[in-house]
Amino acid sequence: MSMFSTGVLVLTAPLHTLPLRITAVLSSAACVVKHTLYIHLHPGLNLGGGGAQPRPVFIAPIADLSTAISRLYSNAADICGHLDVRVLLTNVCTAQPPDIHSPGGTVRTESPFPAPQPLSHSPEVALTDYALQDPEQSSLVRQCLQRYAGHCYVCSPTLASVLLHSPLEGLQAAEEQQGQEEGQEEGQGAPSGGAEPLETYSDVVVGGTFDRLHGAHKTLLNISCLLAKRRFLVAVCNEEMLKRKVLKELIQPYSVRVERVQEFLQDVRPSLKVEIVALADPFGVSVVDRQLQCIVVSEETRRGGEAVNVRRLENGLPGLVLHEIQLLKDAHHTETEEEKISSSSLRSRLLGTLLAPPKDTSHLPPLPYVIGLTGCSGSGKSSIASRLEALGAARIDCDRLGHRAYQAGSTAYHRVLQEFGSDLLNEDTSINRRELGRKVFGSKERLKALTDIVWPEIALLVKEQIQQAREQGKQVCVVDAAVLLEAGWTDMVHEVWVTVLPVEEASSRIVERDGVTQEDALRRLHSQYSSNQQVEQANVVLSTLWEPEVTQRQVLRAWNLLQERILQRLEARPPTS
Repeated sequence: MSMFSTGVLVLTAPLHTLPLRITAVLSSAACVVKHTLYIHLHPGLNLGGGGAQPRPVFIAPIADLSTAISRLYSNAADICGHLDVRVLLTNVCTAQPPDIHSPGGTVRTESPFPAPQPLSHSPEVALTDYALQDPEQSSLVRQCLQRYAGHCYVCSPTLASVLLHSPLEGLQAAEEQQGQEEGQEEGQGAPSGGAEPLETYSDVVVGGTFDRLHGAHKTLLNISCLLAKRRFLVAVCNEEMLKRKVLKELIQPYSVRVERVQEFLQDVRPSLKVEIVALADPFGVSVVDRQLQCIVVSEETRRGGEAVNVRRLENGLPGLVLHEIQLLKDAHHTETEEEKISSSSLRSRLLGTLLAPPKDTSHLPPLPYVIGLTGCSGSGKSSIASRLEALGAARIDCDRLGHRAYQAGSTAYHRVLQEFGSDLLNEDTSINRRELGRKVFGSKERLKALTDIVWPEIALLVKEQIQQAREQGKQVCVVDAAVLLEAGWTDMVHEVWVTVLPVEEASSRIVERDGVTQEDALRRLHSQYSSNQQVEQANVVLSTLWEPEVTQRQVLRAWNLLQERILQRLEARPPTS
């Protein structure tokens, strides 16, 4: 079956039966769509009635709808995590006018789509779970589905249609049985527990980091849209709130996170007034905005919501209703990750993968493929270099080459003495590097004069060792260099790999390793490029924050992916004549 970039899935099953169908439906949809999957809910839609073309209708915000949204995102994370799934709510009417009828899902005569709604990504295929009663109706139902989707959304002119009935065989009887059982429990012919209306509010607020928008974020945002009648206020953490986040260096920039949230909400419910503000402290605008009525929280953030209400009361404002949603479980979490779906787990899974494509290195020989490995002091860079060496890479230790550059008789040796004076010499005529350090300490000009002498000499030694590795037939070289970026050595490497570690942990390691004070360790770290600056130029990021076996898994992942990239580059090279 053809693969489409974007699709819209029209779900027609009654909401209370969706839990039985979601797995099969999403599995089938993932075989057709590869990037973005929009989901449109129209319980009871008849695509094969043979009468007039069915039209979209309003549905009420009921408990079953909230449950269905959570289940859709939870199952999507398990089944088709590669898809960007978005549950659309344009046809949900939070005002609940007199002529809306929630138990059957049907409703008003006017359409929720006076004109087709544009989406961020135009659907190329419409899919549905509608169960065919007669296989000969297949063509008719597909045409009906195409017209229905085109009435709701701005779709591709070549919109295709797919019926997902095959994988759903056998579910109908189970659904009927479930309906009978639930109906008996209620003492009626049809289940009604989920038809209970949700309480809606004029103004709703949520807060969060919203890094790499995932299923739990989308559940939070979707249900908030379901609850809000007029305005939805989203507070997004800025730099001040990220300092203690795990792998904060990999958190997307504030502007990117805001853009992703805006795009998502514009797709999900374009009629809702959305305001996105920066969150610089745990409370933000939630404790000063008088119009707010509800804050949406999870089990994990409920105490934070309660703290918001304490502060609001102190400010003379009414407390907010706390609407709690369930955390989504992460079926793929490892022993070092949280059980819930979380951004920190997603960031940890990026370690060792290619975050940015390599720059143009056509001026370099294809082999050995040179990795420039850098990171702040104490970040475990050398231990990772050793692991890569054990896997077969030639390791070039720039710290050792730095010692060689100062050796008596070298070019750098004579230039340093000329620039800084012969009083630097020890009795054996070697340069006293500690005394040299004191001469340049605190002076950017003097430090630059030193690095302008030494760094080019180290670079020459690095190039010599790369040539030696080439002669030895090595496929990969790792240049272990703390000053790789500062020295401008990236033109010697094919990729930049960076090791990151929280400053607190790095300084503790420096104190233990070098016997210096905490203040000296922090001073050393602050004199170097920050992790954020390094990650901006990184192709691959690694971290030694966890146990050694976790680091080893990262390195193995990085190494195996590197081998694939090298092979692809070699295969893509034009044949030599």
